Amino acid sequence: MDTLKDAKRVGLRNIETEELIAVYPHKPVGTDEEIEKAVRDWYYEQDCAAEEKMRAAVVEPLTTAELETL
Repeated sequence: MDTLKDAKRVGLRNIETEELIAVYPHKPVGTDEEIEKAVRDWYYEQDCAAEEKMRAAVVEPLTTAELETL
């Protein structure tokens, strides 16, 4: 599918509310699986209590509007 490796920026998004939880600060590099693992590992390092939030989150490319606000 390669939707992440072609993205300029990615972030964690709540599955139910579609709210952007966090923006990954690095350029996504690797396969989609490698990028997803890197983003989740990075977010977990930021806040060990974030495990519960990550259960209801998905790694997705940022929208054009979100990219413009960075």
